[in-house]
Amino acid sequence: MIALLPVEGLPEVRPGDELADLVLRAVQLEDHDVVVVTQKAVSKAEGRLVALDEGDAAARRRLIWSESRRVLRERGSLVISETHHGFVCANAGVDLSNVARGQAALLPVDPDRSARHIRDALHARTGLVLGVVISDTFGRPWRAGLTDVAIGCAGIAAVVDLRGTQDALGRPLAATEVCTVDEIAAAAELAKGKATAVPAVVVRGLDKAWFRESSVRAEVVRPHRLDLFW
Repeated sequence: MIALLPVEGLPEVRPGDELADLVLRAVQLEDHDVVVVTQKAVSKAEGRLVALDEGDAAARRRLIWSESRRVLRERGSLVISETHHGFVCANAGVDLSNVARGQAALLPVDPDRSARHIRDALHARTGLVLGVVISDTFGRPWRAGLTDVAIGCAGIAAVVDLRGTQDALGRPLAATEVCTVDEIAAAAELAKGKATAVPAVVVRGLDKAWFRESSVRAEVVRPHRLDLFW
């Protein structure tokens, strides 16, 4: 059985905070838990905050462009761009929610590295086998609504390859690769919510075979040469 355990009672995250310590003060982890931490908490801890007057549309646009590898579409104040990490998302991940007025949060420079740091710090303090997923909220092309996805991970398979196995009726699966970390991030969002000041969720009961070194950037971000829409 899979359980989702919101990590409640964490203080406001500030630059320089060690997220592993904050989590361990609030929850007792078990072997093969996955800790899902929001991008906003990671960005705050890493000091990825910049001054921005939210009423200054030109400054906001310059900031978004500076965080973008390429801009794909613009409509009014909305920009859809590819970030330097390879993520395609709104406004290059520049976010004004859940930060102090006059500030904007940027995506971590290397979310996989951030996840490894948190996982390594948790392991050093507990000795447990753990995974870490860093989640963020993205829209999806051709679908309404938002959902949380993984932008970084450590210690848990980003993608589980089921090709060559059989479905319930014995037919071989030829193309099925499950984006495990996106499913974990979306599930954690159900326990966390958008406005509850809960920046982390423990996901318990996942398949132990999924615990391995992994990377969102290497396994989830589709190379342009394999993408039909570039």
